[in-house]
Amino acid sequence: MGASSRSFPERERTELADLFDSLGPDAPTCCEGWTTAHLVAHLVVRDRRPDALPGYGLEEIGLGGPAAAWAHRLEERLRRSTSYGEVVARFRAGPPTWSLLAWPVVAQKLNIAEFAIHHEDVRRAQPGWEPRILPRKVQDALWTLAVVFARRPAGSREGGLLLRRSDVPGMQKHVGKGDTIVEGEPMELLLWAAGREDVARVEVS
Repeated sequence: MGASSRSFPERERTELADLFDSLGPDAPTCCEGWTTAHLVAHLVVRDRRPDALPGYGLEEIGLGGPAAAWAHRLEERLRRSTSYGEVVARFRAGPPTWSLLAWPVVAQKLNIAEFAIHHEDVRRAQPGWEPRILPRKVQDALWTLAVVFARRPAGSREGGLLLRRSDVPGMQKHVGKGDTIVEGEPMELLLWAAGREDVARVEVS
């Protein structure tokens, strides 16, 4: 399958696996306390352990609890029991056929934000990084996700948020009343909304 015919999540998986291989297990990431070894173990557990998915879902909305703790125990067990190269190889290979995430429609919906954010978590923790130039179709998909992810930070800000695309004049979205304006390209807005404020290139006013 040619690169042009693959979906964005499929391309992100390959490029992120290449990056994991090139950096090795001890490189930093933008996930606090996690090296590349921790992050790739997380991605493999997500692919291959359906019992971990409830924990990840709860953690995304700020709950976590025992389900999230179980998911992280699975990650730690994999990281300690399996060589880094093998864990990266499993991530590159993708989920087994019985996994929900092996279904193309499900994978497309659930992996766009996951892979885009974590790819940048690795890229932007290394020196000399620059934002990627992404196709308009990809940025449009990331814009939709940025609006969804922004609901959580909007809830903690009196007056809510107004997200504004810097790459498409006039395109903006209120999340709440919209007293705080956050402007940038969709990838940057998604990273900001997902808690990567330190590396997201946005303007907040």
